[in-house]
Amino acid sequence: MSILINQNTRLAVQGITGREASMIVSHTLTYGTNIFAGITPGKGGQHVQGVPVYDTVAEAVKKHDINASLIVVPPAFALDAVLEAISNGIKLIVVTTENIPQHDAVKLLYAARKENVTIIGPNTVGMINPKDRIKMGSIGGDRPERCFVPGNVGVISRSGGMTAETSWMVKRAGFGVTTSIGIGGDSLIGTTIKDLLVLFEKDDDTEAVVTFSEPGTSFEEDAAQLLKEGGFTKPLISFVAGKFTESMPEGTVFGHAGAMISGNTGRPSLKMKALKDSGAHVVEKYDDIISVLQTVLGAKVGEVK
Repeated sequence: MSILINQNTRLAVQGITGREASMIVSHTLTYGTNIFAGITPGKGGQHVQGVPVYDTVAEAVKKHDINASLIVVPPAFALDAVLEAISNGIKLIVVTTENIPQHDAVKLLYAARKENVTIIGPNTVGMINPKDRIKMGSIGGDRPERCFVPGNVGVISRSGGMTAETSWMVKRAGFGVTTSIGIGGDSLIGTTIKDLLVLFEKDDDTEAVVTFSEPGTSFEEDAAQLLKEGGFTKPLISFVAGKFTESMPEGTVFGHAGAMISGNTGRPSLKMKALKDSGAHVVEKYDDIISVLQTVLGAKVGEVK
């Protein structure tokens, strides 16, 4: 199986006529994922690579029974796009947009929680289910098969690029992924590591989860607490990047808003300690993910080519 996306996902793309969205649509269709509709106000009646375009989400939902939306719009329009999707009953929304004003991010995340809507992102490459050949977002680019193959390992990554790299590590270890998810690089996101671990715990096909973490936020500490409470019982293999940041001045931002150390919050060393204390397999070197996975899941040593 997988989490969040499967063969029942009926996907629409908000902002489909934009340049970035058009590229994502091309790669997504080539991969085999159905896109049922696109939405761009004022562009209704057009087609983007065969996908019908509507002026409103309401029209798309009515004609195609849409249940998932990929949002690829400029930052100034992200809040309205999310609120429109939520108001039309869409329960899964992937927000690729970065640099959304923080007050807008707060509003859209509050609205989503209030209506029990799952938000992946903002500032995410999206997620992929290789078994069903379904992806939402730019994840995998034009050749997802290079890194993402079907298997029994879940992948969660703060970094967009490292979502693919970590899935490739899983492939090199002799496994594949059930679902691989980039949760987004911002400090304010809709779905955290802890949230996804709860979902992976319920997925019978996921036998272990690998996470790639960065400085900033308390996401890893929250996940560690979940493990201590017995909310996630499968093997968790974790790598925390950014050890060099330990000596940096408090408040330094590393790359994006989510990677900021404030006091003891966000320090890689404390994230690693919390995860270790909770029973997770914390690797010191990124390549160690391969051997630890093979040990934990009993794989034969060797690389899948």
